[in-house]
Amino acid sequence: MIAPLVLALALQGGLADRVAAAPDGDVRFSFATRPGVCGDGRSNISLECDDGNCGRHRISSGRYDDDDRGCPCEPGPARVALRKRGARIERLRVYVGGAWRPGADARVTDLGAASTAAATRYLLDLAARGEGDVGHEAVFPAVLADSVTVWPDLLRLARGAAVPHETRRAAVFWLGQAAGQAATRGLSDIVDDSSVDLEVKETAVFALSQEPRDEGVPALIRIVKSNRSPGVRKKALFWLGQSEDPRALALFEEILTGR
Repeated sequence: MIAPLVLALALQGGLADRVAAAPDGDVRFSFATRPGVCGDGRSNISLECDDGNCGRHRISSGRYDDDDRGCPCEPGPARVALRKRGARIERLRVYVGGAWRPGADARVTDLGAASTAAATRYLLDLAARGEGDVGHEAVFPAVLADSVTVWPDLLRLARGAAVPHETRRAAVFWLGQAAGQAATRGLSDIVDDSSVDLEVKETAVFALSQEPRDEGVPALIRIVKSNRSPGVRKKALFWLGQSEDPRALALFEEILTGR
């Protein structure tokens, strides 16, 4: 058993040390989210929110969706709940908005607000070493943090031979989203083509994503590099993010580094 003074000193240290020093049970902390991130404080988190329209990139109970429906939403903070047993994190949940439910459970340790740098460092380290579902569940909250660039760490996770497969997949997915944003930054979201033409082009991009890798991946990369439509390029990047292909990772790095 940890002596009270030792525990008190450990809880004043870095976030990883504070989590490690907390007794078994639930451990909570929060951090600031980047602009456009909002949630209902429960199961829904949305990205790219603007004036209450929060349909783009919605996460609902851990599932990714991409639609145009609105949702009741409030901006951050992100609230992370860990289930801890000994040195092992057994479960991770993230919420945006809302507040923790008051309770008298002595097995809850609330660490309060953490800096975004400390929170993302802890979450990405947990992603690299976490067991079971915890590793890939730690990736998503890291991409929500304000004023922190996480894609170099995501690239390392995606390429890490020792990183669990599901965690690598999660890293590749969010790399694709980051690359999509970088490739279209500063460009109008309104495509010159008619909506019908755009839908046809996006359908063709999807069809290419279903082709064998040696045919589909090079075609999608060519679209990203040469197509004039930001929407079409971003859709191609989305499907490249699902491919887990090393050529897609190389393209994401090229876009994000500006090389």
